[in-house]
Amino acid sequence: MSAGTDVDRGAEAAAPAIVGRSPWSLGWARLRRDRAAMISLGLIVLVIAMALLAPLAAVITGHPPNTQYRTPDALSPEGLPVGPSGRFWFGTDDLGRDIFVRIAYGARVSLLVGVAATALAVAIGVVVGLAAGFLGGVTDTLLARFVDVVLSVPFILVAIALVSVSGSGLGVSITVIGSFSWAAIARIVRGQVLSLREREFVEAARSLGARSVRIMFVEILPNVLAPIVVYATLLMPVAIVAQASLSYLGLGLPPPTADWGGMISAGQKHYTTAWWYIVFPGAALLVTTVAFNLLGDGVRDAFDPRAGLRKG
Repeated sequence: MSAGTDVDRGAEAAAPAIVGRSPWSLGWARLRRDRAAMISLGLIVLVIAMALLAPLAAVITGHPPNTQYRTPDALSPEGLPVGPSGRFWFGTDDLGRDIFVRIAYGARVSLLVGVAATALAVAIGVVVGLAAGFLGGVTDTLLARFVDVVLSVPFILVAIALVSVSGSGLGVSITVIGSFSWAAIARIVRGQVLSLREREFVEAARSLGARSVRIMFVEILPNVLAPIVVYATLLMPVAIVAQASLSYLGLGLPPPTADWGGMISAGQKHYTTAWWYIVFPGAALLVTTVAFNLLGDGVRDAFDPRAGLRKG
């Protein structure tokens, strides 16, 4: 055996193994370098913790969310809300209820509606987008026209009509928001499927006799998950704001359930005398939606680097 061969083998043994990294691993690494996205993620974690620990907040303060207090430190002699104090950290509302505790419970409603409505929208959009892009032909044409119709419908007007017929409630809010938020996802998925349906792995599955449903959900869907995750992250704040808008218009959860939109609506008539009544719920809604938007931008740039180049 030659000395050159021994040297080559020694170099190969000493060289570190090159391990391929998955797109998800690379995306997460890029996301961690995005300071705005990481700060936003931290804020979202705080909001989630506040929602989960809302009952603990009620225990610590001794104020259940719907309990009305008529003491002088809860309502003024004129019956007006009282500002932040050692007992009521964010002040009280016009019924003497603790705004801090109600904001914590309102976070539960906002996050639940945001997650559930986004999940519903993603489920509908993925099915429609896969079917339109993979099946093509008449199916694609009909579904594309249906998507155009959904995108052209004014959400608030339809929501008012549906809530007037079916009544307000958590399930109604989730259904209404999710049912009118899926069209953009369907378009994104359809575009991705059109670029994948003639690829070699799809043709191989066809040649093995795989059914269309299996090809769509087992072969193609895993390859379009990244844009779905990106858009779902951006859809969350839209769903949260939509729920707050419905509550602000009196179409959300019925009283006395605490939710941010309803609190802002109730506090607007006191904004000159009780600024805390509208500022704190509004700040919670603003911080949450901005954090989700910034995180969504970071996720988009991390998992689709070309988006950052286009944006720049």
